[in-house]
Amino acid sequence: MGQKEKNNENLNSDIHDDSKENKQITESLLEATAENDSEFHSTTSFEDFVDERILVSHDVFGTKQMKIKVMEVSDELPPVQWKFGDRVKVNKILITIKHLDTNEVEEAEFDIEKIENELIEQRNYTSTNRWVPTTDIKNGYVIGSRHTSLISDAVALDYITF
Repeated sequence: MGQKEKNNENLNSDIHDDSKENKQITESLLEATAENDSEFHSTTSFEDFVDERILVSHDVFGTKQMKIKVMEVSDELPPVQWKFGDRVKVNKILITIKHLDTNEVEEAEFDIEKIENELIEQRNYTSTNRWVPTTDIKNGYVIGSRHTSLISDAVALDYITF
């Protein structure tokens, strides 16, 4: 093998090493990084991402925000699954209300089943629909459009002012 062939071979290996280094730099630029990598462990996939705005409901005047977290569900089977789809019967919820004027936050746990029974005894009716579609529960929170159906009896008994 001549000197010229050895120089060409070294040049080709240098080019391959440079392209590998460039590829690694490009890949590192494309990866998501955080300022502090020790706190940043994983990313959320797009399918698992839930926009906070769909979990929050507002009062009429726009002075309060409410979020409802499901604490306990019943193991009761839905009566008509073929018609309404997969649903769960919610027993207990945690309500978080934020006053936007003062940034004050209130939290309270409610047993919807007991409140429903109390309203039936006192007023002979109930308006609560505790059956919530599983698609309307995101990361343990009920979407905003279902809030009024879950808290209607508590509002009727003046447990919640919203």
